[in-house]
Amino acid sequence: MKYIVVSGGVISGIGKGVIASSTGFLLRTMGLHVSAIKIDPYLNIDAGTMTPLDHGEVFVLDDGGEVDLDLGNYERFLDVTLTRDNNITTGKIYKTVIEKERRGDYLGKTVQVVPHITNEIQDWIERVAAIPVDKEGNAPDVCIIELGGTVGDIESAPFIEAIRQFQFRVGIDNFCLIHVSLVPIVGSVGEQKTKPTQASVRSLRGLGLSPDLIACRSSKPLASDVQSKLSMFCHVRPECVLAVPDLTSVYHVPLHLLNQGLLNVLTDRLKLQPRVGGDSLLNKWKQLTIRQERLHEKVHIVLVGKYTSLHDSYISVVKSLEHASLSCNRKLVLEWIEAEELEPEMQTTDPVKYHDAWKKLVKAQGILVTGGFGIRGTEGKMLSIKWARENGIPFLGICLGLQLAVVEFARNVLGIKEAHSEEMIPEAKEKLIIFMPEINREQMGGTMRLGSRETIFQPNTEKSIIRRLYGGKERIFERHRHRYEVNPQFVSKLEEKGLQFVGRDEKGERMIILELKDHPFFVATQFHPEYKTRPLEPCPVFLGFILAASGLLQTYFEDNRQPQLGRYNSAVQDHD
Repeated sequence: MKYIVVSGGVISGIGKGVIASSTGFLLRTMGLHVSAIKIDPYLNIDAGTMTPLDHGEVFVLDDGGEVDLDLGNYERFLDVTLTRDNNITTGKIYKTVIEKERRGDYLGKTVQVVPHITNEIQDWIERVAAIPVDKEGNAPDVCIIELGGTVGDIESAPFIEAIRQFQFRVGIDNFCLIHVSLVPIVGSVGEQKTKPTQASVRSLRGLGLSPDLIACRSSKPLASDVQSKLSMFCHVRPECVLAVPDLTSVYHVPLHLLNQGLLNVLTDRLKLQPRVGGDSLLNKWKQLTIRQERLHEKVHIVLVGKYTSLHDSYISVVKSLEHASLSCNRKLVLEWIEAEELEPEMQTTDPVKYHDAWKKLVKAQGILVTGGFGIRGTEGKMLSIKWARENGIPFLGICLGLQLAVVEFARNVLGIKEAHSEEMIPEAKEKLIIFMPEINREQMGGTMRLGSRETIFQPNTEKSIIRRLYGGKERIFERHRHRYEVNPQFVSKLEEKGLQFVGRDEKGERMIILELKDHPFFVATQFHPEYKTRPLEPCPVFLGFILAASGLLQTYFEDNRQPQLGRYNSAVQDHD
């Protein structure tokens, strides 16, 4: 087993996740099997109780793990299915060690950070790195380990020490360290400064780790003299100083690293033995980046959410839209609307924001209403849903988006004016959305309906848009994250008026997918389809949404071609 650790210096949010994912992808093009681990130094057990505005999207895995958004990057770039154990947090490590101490596993010894915490970290890495994560169940050859935070942070200290020890445990030929650092541009002349990176590497070496490669982030390409200076003062070979400037998209990062010889350095450093079979993957990725640059026809989508001030809150949704748009030969133009800005009260408090929000909405070719928690912005989301429903605009609702689509329909079609969700108004008279009976009301963390769950398409739904997009399957598995569900008492009334629940759970009691009859594309899912998108294999729900927004959905179906997701000679290519 080979281990590649990716650390970061100078500032957080520097792009370690993308560089780690890109490195893993390049190793896959050598025919190697790759896994990934993300270390987060916070005390939380997992990311489940954290607001998206604080730490970005909470990504959900098949096993129900609520994890850092970087694991979403790993799954998309490496085409793997990870587990909750692939995300290590300080909370998980300390909880495990304390439980062992309570059981008496340490035989009366004084339990300390060194060696007990550091040994637990190393044991965890070795155990999880060996777990097969690809579709074929192959044992990984390489594990990418991203160390969250910034070198020098107090909370990272136990993990840094564990990694220092780990390099000797696994052997120097099986360990490689990539340090990602910032090279800022200062002054009117645009001079690139190396001192922050020098200081960061000095701190890292003072902690017992010396980087094998330095990935230098900057807003423009690295000057050759700057690269030589970093090589000299940071004690690495010139070819091991990689420039990672701002690029037009993250899909260019693997190719940019490849062109700078990253694979040659890793092959030499870790004595890697390439296998056959990776060339086709690299060629497909090159085609993807070329096609992205050459797209001209646009598709205009608005995303109506309540965490839009931090776009990382919806990173998997954005990636799903990008992947589907690429497959449809369309350039995605994504507009963001804060749901509150659509509400009538905003017309008084901030009329400029109100009119700007509605201007974006009415011009959209497709309207996407995302998930979320709490009452803020829900009326604005329902106004956007009403606009899409009444004006025949393609609409996609996810999780809370499905629930609010039901409430909006009940109010404005069934005439149930006091319809609402129990989550928003616990004392509501007409609870169209109710708390699921099996969910713990007292404890928040890890108690939702989480992970991969089965959805069964109902009888006589063969003509359902979503079912056809899934290739006519009778059942599918997608990832869930919710506490509330559609009240089954109202289902028959809703369906009588045309709101069809075409997908339900295995008992037929829980509403999972809805479609509106006689509408070009009005679809909502209780599950989160965005969690399983891939650059070369967009998820069917988003593919259908983009096809509908582009006016291509009926042509797609009329051609009698089943979805062949991820092929870049798209089924709609001939009609562009």
